[in-house]
Amino acid sequence: MATQDEHPIEINGVTLTLTSLNKPLWPKKGLKKADYLHYIHTVSPYMLPFLHQRALTLLRYPHGADGEAFFQKNCPDYAPDFIHTKGIDGIDYIIGNGLETLLWLANQLAFEIHIPFQTVQSQGPSEIMIDLDPPSQNEFPMAIEAALLLKEVFDKLELVSFVKTSGNKGLQLYLPLPENSFTYEDTRLFTTFVAHYLTEIKPDMFTTERLKKNRGQRLYVDYIQHAEGKTIISPYAVRGNDEALVATPLFWHEVNTRLSPKDFPLERIEERLERQGCPFAHFFEVKNKQPFAQVLKGLKEHEKKGIRS
Repeated sequence: MATQDEHPIEINGVTLTLTSLNKPLWPKKGLKKADYLHYIHTVSPYMLPFLHQRALTLLRYPHGADGEAFFQKNCPDYAPDFIHTKGIDGIDYIIGNGLETLLWLANQLAFEIHIPFQTVQSQGPSEIMIDLDPPSQNEFPMAIEAALLLKEVFDKLELVSFVKTSGNKGLQLYLPLPENSFTYEDTRLFTTFVAHYLTEIKPDMFTTERLKKNRGQRLYVDYIQHAEGKTIISPYAVRGNDEALVATPLFWHEVNTRLSPKDFPLERIEERLERQGCPFAHFFEVKNKQPFAQVLKGLKEHEKKGIRS
């Protein structure tokens, strides 16, 4: 029998018990666990396609955003039977399939849900991602400038790109790829090209220097992060910062000087989706139309000429 603090619900034929709905999670904003669970349920149709068949890395906040957090990769022993897992390199990862899994994770106070760049069924990357990481939120305009410069490159190459906030201080760019078609070595050739393009045209603003102490006040163009075994925060996942900022998909026309990562806290996302829909709605339709093979061929030919010369 459920107690006053337990709320059983039926989802996809299984019973899930939600607990501690009045628990404060983002105290400075007055957001409770019930608000977070409502948010996750609302965004689940837009978020789940990016979690499907992916091995999840979780950042859990058992005491809310103002408490200590910890990373979790291994599925805990107390997970219910409906949680699917996959053993990878000795780790029993939770697979992000289904609303019941997503709500169970939210009830466990997993805020930041990180995903790899491929599904458990894929051989090679399912998309390309480039992380634009300025020194702080105050330098967010640098991320805007870098994103727009790369958008020009993508457009010239006839590549379809997507952009989202990181939920923190930067922007993350995506290029969907057809499944089982390319290797991480292939995509590294491309990400290296675009990263070096940025640092060559504006070396005082952009850098690929991995050590923070050597970056100064420059934006870090993180192309190293796109690799096998690495992860990135999922679209629509919430950060554990005081503002409850969301890693929010954007329309490209929104990437302008008026944009701020603070525009996208948890409590505004539902109205945003109702008003204008999801900017990533056609993400998976693009995969098989993306002309990346043609671009990769050109890069490899250019590389051969460079070696010969």
